[in-house]
Amino acid sequence: MTAFTSVTDHPVNARWPAKTPDVLQLYSFPTPNGVKVSAMLEETGLPYEAHTVTLADADVKSPEFLALNPNNKIPAIIDPDGPGGKPLALFESGAILIYLAEKTGQFLSPDPATRYETLQWVMFQMGGVGPMFGQLGFFYAFAGKEIEDKRPVARYIGETKRLLDVLETRLTGRDYIVDDYSIADICTAPWLRSLDFYGAKEVVGWGTRPAVEGWFDRVMSRPALQAALNIPPRP
Repeated sequence: MTAFTSVTDHPVNARWPAKTPDVLQLYSFPTPNGVKVSAMLEETGLPYEAHTVTLADADVKSPEFLALNPNNKIPAIIDPDGPGGKPLALFESGAILIYLAEKTGQFLSPDPATRYETLQWVMFQMGGVGPMFGQLGFFYAFAGKEIEDKRPVARYIGETKRLLDVLETRLTGRDYIVDDYSIADICTAPWLRSLDFYGAKEVVGWGTRPAVEGWFDRVMSRPALQAALNIPPRP
């Protein structure tokens, strides 16, 4: 990670200059992973400035952005008031959600058992729902659909169904994934929304899991989630 002492002397600032460098800087695009962090920022009320980083190579593979995230993926943040009052640059949406939850004391229980229960569901999304739903999108809706061998798409349809079934079991009799609304809900709901974007709701059996669908509507109706769908604004 590039050494820096303020937002304005980080290389990313040369391409996406901060107008208000004393507030948290968000570099993102409203994909499922981007929406997670925008929604968390909206939920917490933490002041921030959003910069639109498109998924084009000219943005995410630019030297300026790679100085912030060498993995060339959105979202990423710079918090000028990080631990010890020093600036902190951070990438990976799950890590950012945990950081923001701990910074603000919101949406992650201070009770150790509940905290780890929440984190396990965050990891479920990061390691399961996100990657598998993303592959479903590639093979079902995008370039991968041209592949003659249909085993890849069948695999990801099946895995998406399985993950939705896991959520249905978990959410039956519950309003939220853990006891209260948390970063587990914030990180998971945007990925379920992607099924509509992929045109894949019917093929994965949307409409057959009432607990998941009730939870999804409950979470996505929150004003912060609705706002996050266009934060940062698309060009």
